[in-house]
Amino acid sequence: MPPVTGRRARTPAAERIDAATARLAAAGVASPRADAEQLAAFVLGIGRAQLLLVDDLPAPTATRFEALVRRRAAREPLQHLTGIAGFRYLDLAVGPGVFIPRPETESVVGWAIDALRAAGASGGGAEVAPVCVDLCAGSGTIALALAGEVPGARVHAVEREPAALDWLRRNVTSTGLAVEIHEADVADEPPPSLARLDATVDLVVSNPPYLPDADRATVEPEVGVHDPAAALWGGPDGLRVVRAVVRLAARLLRPGGLLVIEHADGHGESAPALLRADGRWQDVADHPDLGGRDRFVTGRMARPGEGEHR
Repeated sequence: MPPVTGRRARTPAAERIDAATARLAAAGVASPRADAEQLAAFVLGIGRAQLLLVDDLPAPTATRFEALVRRRAAREPLQHLTGIAGFRYLDLAVGPGVFIPRPETESVVGWAIDALRAAGASGGGAEVAPVCVDLCAGSGTIALALAGEVPGARVHAVEREPAALDWLRRNVTSTGLAVEIHEADVADEPPPSLARLDATVDLVVSNPPYLPDADRATVEPEVGVHDPAAALWGGPDGLRVVRAVVRLAARLLRPGGLLVIEHADGHGESAPALLRADGRWQDVADHPDLGGRDRFVTGRMARPGEGEHR
């Protein structure tokens, strides 16, 4: 009688995923096992954890899986293949023409939500229905997270790029969350559709294009080839659009209102210095992401009579 090992033999499905993992690793994909499993789960229409219960992929499904693995090995983003990007509690529709949400931005949103809740608890003026503006909104990642997680929030999303606006509108419609969309350029001071919010906003948050132009030759293909250029590049120092966001935020925010801006990991000193040099901001601070890299700067709009804390 053969010995009982207690170990299940590798199934054809597992072997297919192993082969896909090896192919993606050879292509330089950063998370080959996770991507192979997510693609397998996607073509099967199941959760990733349920793959353990699958013995093999039916022939048409296997063909589709192999085609998606080839595209991922060519460095097409996983989210373009599945059409979905997970962010906090949301599944957002994404594809060509819009920036793919990154996990780093979850730290930005988490800080903003915590700050709004703290302001409400302390009677800081935002406890009833905080007014929030997401500048450079893209797919609506930040705006929709605020609308979904901050009860009563009145959220405005500002985007100028036509393709990104299409994805933004699609996500607002599919989630059913209350977000007002503005087709506008943050370089306007302020965009006409936002003029009615002048000096009334509790929170301005932005994930603007912030990569320095010098990084064009070094970014991963998923970024440089597939993310829209308008969502990436921020001029020679990466801060061109950040400066525009700061100017517009100063118009929109009420005294005591909060500003949160995501930035490149090389901007941990320059982004806070930009706010301090502006002279209208209190409590300027920089914050790391979950990986410990400098990732976003925060400030509070000075109230009348307050001096800048440097």
